[in-house]
Amino acid sequence: MSRHPTGQTAGGQGMLALAWMRFRRHRLALGSTVVLAVLAALAVAAPLVEAILGTSFGEVDLFNRFAAPSPAHPLGTDELGRDVLVRLLHGGRISLAVGLTAAVVSAILGTVVGLSAGYYGGRLDALLMRFTDGVIALPFLPLLIVLAAVDLGKLGLPAAVVQSEYVSLMRIVAIVALVGWTTVARLVRGAALSLREREFVLAAHAQGAGGMRIMAVHILPNLVSPIVVATTLSVGNVILLESVLSFLGLGIEPAIPSWGNLLTGAQELIWDAPALAFYPGLLIFATVIAFNFLGDGLQDALDPKAMEG
Repeated sequence: MSRHPTGQTAGGQGMLALAWMRFRRHRLALGSTVVLAVLAALAVAAPLVEAILGTSFGEVDLFNRFAAPSPAHPLGTDELGRDVLVRLLHGGRISLAVGLTAAVVSAILGTVVGLSAGYYGGRLDALLMRFTDGVIALPFLPLLIVLAAVDLGKLGLPAAVVQSEYVSLMRIVAIVALVGWTTVARLVRGAALSLREREFVLAAHAQGAGGMRIMAVHILPNLVSPIVVATTLSVGNVILLESVLSFLGLGIEPAIPSWGNLLTGAQELIWDAPALAFYPGLLIFATVIAFNFLGDGLQDALDPKAMEG
């Protein structure tokens, strides 16, 4: 196949069709896509469900504690009489938002580091990769716990930020992004080392293109597939980490429901109301597994060797 200066094949649409055909053969990935689409749609529809049921995720009704499932409360109520279904849907909004946002920010940071190291090489490559190795060597979960326990008020942040009800959400995204970029960085760096020696990159350099333009226009488009796969695989891990931190009381503040803190609140009621722990646990499990299967499917569908074959 003939290639254009950016290294993309002239039959790009045919390659996308081939990738889609290969992805459809991966039944688990296809099923996972449907599961994630349904979960995302339900999470987005949380306000609509609230309006239909005539309640809100924070509405307390102490006279209706541990109510059984009914038309008014399809999954029953919790220890404070709050609707379980509505809280699960709002928890999904938070958990999915944290997972996707942190994974995307991590991918951006990793891409910048890996692309710079791979393209420029030399001392910059050595410096960035040793820094990456240092971050990888840190004990991940203990580090997250320590960073999550830091008092933001002592860091000089504005009071409006520290007192915001969403500050715990933003902190988890920032923490995960700051330590979770290393996988993408190493992946991008390895691919960039190979691509910088390709004919279309050398031709662009000979025509006077600068380093930033070559990286952005000629190298980066050829790295989209591995970056997308790595990002997809990391979303499930981020959701799991958020759940662990929330379970330990260091994640999303209880005033805002997430699957992690819903599970935390249910741990003391496991014998009295096991469903309160079962529902968020099942959603976390299903989401993490679905993202992993989706990542596997994308990896098979976008495999460059399979595409060329």
